[in-house]
Amino acid sequence: MILRYIGRRLLYLIPTFFLLSFIVFTLVRVIPGDPVMAIAGPDATPEVLQEMREALGLDRPVANQYLVYLKGLFKGDLGTSLRTHQPVWIEIGHRFSSTVELAAAGMMVSLFVGITLGVLAALRPGNWLDAFTRLISLLGVSSPTFWTGLLFVLAFGYYWRLFPIAGSGTIWHLVLPAATVSLTSLAFITRLTRASLIEVFSQDYVQTARAKGASPVRIIIHHSLQNALIAPLTVAGLEFGRLVSGVIVIETIFAWPGIGKLLIEAIQFRDWPVIQR
Repeated sequence: MILRYIGRRLLYLIPTFFLLSFIVFTLVRVIPGDPVMAIAGPDATPEVLQEMREALGLDRPVANQYLVYLKGLFKGDLGTSLRTHQPVWIEIGHRFSSTVELAAAGMMVSLFVGITLGVLAALRPGNWLDAFTRLISLLGVSSPTFWTGLLFVLAFGYYWRLFPIAGSGTIWHLVLPAATVSLTSLAFITRLTRASLIEVFSQDYVQTARAKGASPVRIIIHHSLQNALIAPLTVAGLEFGRLVSGVIVIETIFAWPGIGKLLIEAIQFRDWPVIQR
C-alpha cells in the first residue's frame, strides 16, 4: 500500500517536472531585453545581431529551443553561459561553494548565539534577560534581511570601519554577511531552546538530579541540554536548506560571489541558460 502510494507520487513528478520546466523556460524568454544585444552592445549592427542569434540558436522557435534544452538536460549538459561562454555547471560549481560557506557560517552563528541566549533565558524565565532574548527574537523575525544588511554596512563598514563590506577572501569578509544571514534562524533557535529547556527542567529525572545535590552546570549540560537541543537542531537542519537557497539579497548587498549574485548577474545580462538552470 505504501509502496503503491510512493510510486504514484513519483509518477506525478514526471508531468510536474515537464510543466514547470516549460513554464520557466518560457517565462525567461518573456523577460524584457535581448541577450544578444546585451552581449554585443548597443553599437552592434543588425547583421551582427542576426549572426549571433543564429550561432546561439536563439532564432529558432521556442518549442524547438525547449526540445534542445531537454535533450541537453537529460545528457547532463546544462548549456553554456551567453555572457562568459563557460559551461553552466562550471559557473554554478564555482559559486555554489561560496553560498554553502556563507550559509554554514550563518548557521554556526545562529546555533552558538541562539543556544546560549536560549539557555540564559530558560534559567530565569521572566527576568530582564528573558525579555531581552524575546526582543532579539522579535527583531530577528520581523526585520527584513536587506534592511539589516544595509544597517550593518553603514554601522560596521562605513562609520566604524571594523569589517570589509564587499567581496570575499578572508574571514573578515564573512563576518557581516554571516551575521545578517543568521538573524532569522537565531530568533527561532533561541525561542525553541528556551521553551525546550524549560520543559525539560520540569521532568522527573532533572528534579531527581537536583535532589541529589547536582550543580546547576551539571544539571544543564549532562541532564537537560542534550534532550532540549533535539528541537533546535532539527529546525537548524531545515533552516540550513533555506539559507542555501535564500541568500540572494545578502550576496547582492555584500557582493558575495555566490549563487545568488550569479543569478542577479545572469538576469541583468539576460543570460538565459544560467537563469533557467
